[in-house]
Amino acid sequence: MSMEAQKQMEVQKQMEAQKRRSLQRNAPEHYQVTDRKFFIDSSNQSLTNIPSEIFSLKEIEEVHLENNQIVEIPQDIQYLKNIKVLYLHNNNLKSLCPELRELSKLEFLDLSDNPLLSCSLRVISCLRTLRELRLYRTGLKEVPTVICKALHHLELFGLSGNYLEALPKEIVNQAKLREIYLKQNQFVCFPQDLCVLSNLEVIDLDNNKLKAIPEEISQLEKLQKFYLASNNLPLLPDTLSQCSKLTVLDLTQNSLHSLPSTLEKLSLLTEVGLSGNRLEKMPSLLCRWTSLILLYMSNIGLRRLQRNFKRLVNLRFLDLSQNCMEHFPLQVCALKNLEILALDDNKLEQLPSSLGSLSKLKTLGLTGNYFQTFPEEIFSLPSLEKLHFGQDQGCKLSILPENINILQNLKELYIENNDLEQLPESLGSMPNLEVLDCRHNRLKELPNAICHARGLRELLLEDNLLIRLPSDLDHLINLKVLTLTKNPMQDPPMEVCDQGNEAIWKYLKENRIKKQMATKIQAWWRGIMVRKGFGSFEELLKARKKGKGSPKDKKGKKAEKGKPAKENKK
Repeated sequence: MSMEAQKQMEVQKQMEAQKRRSLQRNAPEHYQVTDRKFFIDSSNQSLTNIPSEIFSLKEIEEVHLENNQIVEIPQDIQYLKNIKVLYLHNNNLKSLCPELRELSKLEFLDLSDNPLLSCSLRVISCLRTLRELRLYRTGLKEVPTVICKALHHLELFGLSGNYLEALPKEIVNQAKLREIYLKQNQFVCFPQDLCVLSNLEVIDLDNNKLKAIPEEISQLEKLQKFYLASNNLPLLPDTLSQCSKLTVLDLTQNSLHSLPSTLEKLSLLTEVGLSGNRLEKMPSLLCRWTSLILLYMSNIGLRRLQRNFKRLVNLRFLDLSQNCMEHFPLQVCALKNLEILALDDNKLEQLPSSLGSLSKLKTLGLTGNYFQTFPEEIFSLPSLEKLHFGQDQGCKLSILPENINILQNLKELYIENNDLEQLPESLGSMPNLEVLDCRHNRLKELPNAICHARGLRELLLEDNLLIRLPSDLDHLINLKVLTLTKNPMQDPPMEVCDQGNEAIWKYLKENRIKKQMATKIQAWWRGIMVRKGFGSFEELLKARKKGKGSPKDKKGKKAEKGKPAKENKK
């Protein structure tokens, strides 16, 4: 998982947690007194207008209308005098009505993902109690100066996903600002006026065009999270080391060749992103950041790790993918708390016997290396839940060992882009397996035992040589995703497979019923043969093959031989 994905998940969790807290705080049993109502959630309902009933709820404090198709805010919004939270993100609003200014107690406003006209934003400046304002992806080319002049209580200002090249100088009025999000804009120069906002704790400037960070960054002594991924930074100022409370520093995808030695003072860092830079060797100061929990060093030209790397005993996530490592770095085996290790797309040929010391490891990425066979050392990782062994480059596996079921906690197995012709029967005895990715192999059939892997949710089989499926595959009641494209399927035929799981399950059930009926008929016929004295069914078959009659016919012939011959009448 990239640092960007990690951050998005964190933001999403924060939003969900905030909404959850609101719901808990405002639960009906505590939240309603007689006819009074303080919270309403009308999100995700395809509304084109705000329901008029909402405006009659005079004491309402929190309204969720996000993810609808609302085209305007009516004048009656002014009657919600007590509203504190208004979420309208992801609608079709183009303008804001002047009556919005009457919401004198509003503290949280989200208008993100609306095609708003910038001229209509001026009314926001009248909402003097605002603490959080989100205007993500609203097409802004500049922030209305009047907003920065008038709003003095903002703690969070969200402006990501717009077309901003600069911030108005009046931003310096935001003395209480703690978080500012400017990701995916057009900043070439760092907004230097931010350096006077001494309460800033989070700055997000990912995906811009920054070429430098000013020396004055040192003034932000409360800065905790600094996101600078995907810019054009060739170096960092020494003064960044004075931001002593930094816990997160994301420098992914820049043009850094080295880090200032002064940064070793940042002893509180727990998350650092260096992926996609031009470092070529690991900065030695990294080993001083002993509080690190997440470290991203993908695609930086690494060949080896520093000897002191083993000091980072708190690491839980380590990304060393897309480097030039020919040998597994033994220092990693000393990181007892490691849970996720990515070594994909290196030049590894074997794993160390000490790998088992990573007793907490849950995810291991080894895709695109040079293993000739499946490394048995993996079996010493009993906690492993996800294994990535696809080979889009490097050597390809022809055999997956039968004892793969040693990994009883494995939930996801990715073995795509190999040369596997068959899968081990033991996969059926892995009760926790949920995802099996076998795409782009040479599989000719699936083991019948796969039908016992009842936890399977995804079975990815596209681009193989499969002709038929196991007849009991529909017993996998949790299977939601089954892909079979680019296989020469006959049973079921491809036209059935193209219709999806339900059609496949129906076909398999009908086929199974036909076979059961055929077996019953065969058993019935055998019974008749025996009862009529034709001997066992097997004897009858043997006799037919030799072109002889039945055993009963033989008895009849013997009886005829025992009779006296009849005399000819004259």
